[in-house]
Amino acid sequence: MRPSIRLASVAALAALFMPVVIAAAQEQVPAAPAQAPTAPAPTAAPVFPKVDPANFTAAAPTREAVNAFLQTSWGYDDSRIWQVQAILKTQVEGISKVIVYFGDKAGKQKISGLQFFALADGKHIIAGDEIIPFGEKPFADARAQLQERANGPYRGSASKDLELVEFADFQCPHCKEAQANMDKLAADFPKARIVFQNYPLARIHPASVQAASYSICVAKEGGSNAFFTFASAVFEGQDGLNTADGATLTLNSAVAKAGLDLAKIKACVATPEATATLAASVKLAEDLGINQTPLLLINGRQVPVAGTPYETLKQIVEYQIKLDGVAQ
Repeated sequence: MRPSIRLASVAALAALFMPVVIAAAQEQVPAAPAQAPTAPAPTAAPVFPKVDPANFTAAAPTREAVNAFLQTSWGYDDSRIWQVQAILKTQVEGISKVIVYFGDKAGKQKISGLQFFALADGKHIIAGDEIIPFGEKPFADARAQLQERANGPYRGSASKDLELVEFADFQCPHCKEAQANMDKLAADFPKARIVFQNYPLARIHPASVQAASYSICVAKEGGSNAFFTFASAVFEGQDGLNTADGATLTLNSAVAKAGLDLAKIKACVATPEATATLAASVKLAEDLGINQTPLLLINGRQVPVAGTPYETLKQIVEYQIKLDGVAQ
C-alpha cells in the first residue's frame, strides 16, 4: 500500500507565501511513489506522480493560471518545484478544488501537497479557513489600498514604489522581536518606504490601545523621527506595560526620550482626532484580512515578520521588487 501525499490545509496560507509549512492532516489524493521507511534521504529532485487528465474536470481556473499564481507566491525560492495535480469540479457551481504537489530541487524534503478551493470570481481562493487573493497579481489590490490608506509614520523614501507596511501592537512580544528584522530591512533597502501601522489587539493586550494612542500623538507632535525613538523605547520597556502604573511610567518615559512635552501628548490623546486616526489604522488592518501581529506587507504581499529568518525576508523583498518592476 502506497502512502498518500500529505496535504497542507490549515497551514495553507503560510505554505503559499512563506517557506513550506506542512500540516498534519491527511487526505486521499493520487498517491505518491512508494518510499521504503528505511530509504536514505533523497539527493535528487523528486519525481512527481504522473498527472492524470481525468483529474482536470473544472473549466476554471486553468492550469496556467494556477502556475502563474504559484510562481508569484513561491518564485522567490529558487529551490522550490511544484506540479498542479488536479483541478476538480465540486458540488458548488463555480468552485473548483485545486491540488498541488511540491518539493525542492535537491530532494531534501518528501513530496508534499497543498489543496485550496478556487472561487467563481477568479480572484480569490479558500485555503483552510483563510480567503486569499488569487491570480497572476494577487497582491495588487492590497498594494493599492496601502498606498492610499497606510498613513502611519515612516522611515526611508517618500516614494511608495516599494512600500513595506508593518502592522504591530506595542504590547505584543513577537512585535518586539520583529524590530531587529525591520531595522535590517531599513538598512538594506534605503529606497523603501517603511511604514508603521498600529493594530492593537486589546482583547489580549490591555495596554496596547493606550500605547498606540500615545504613539499617534508623538508622531503628530514630533514627526516620524520622534515616533521611532518613542517606539524603540516602548518596545525596550515592554514588560512595564503589563500593569496600569507600569504602562503610565513606560509611556511617559518614552515620550521624554522622544524629546516631547508630555502634557501636549496627553492632551492630544484625549482628542477625537487621535481616536479617529487609531480607528482608521485598525479598520485598514481588518479590511486587508490581517489577523495577527506583527505582519509585514511588502507591496501588498503579507509576510509574518516574526520568526521568519531575515535572509528569507530579504529574498522576498528582492523578488517583489522584480515582480513590480521597482527601480533600485
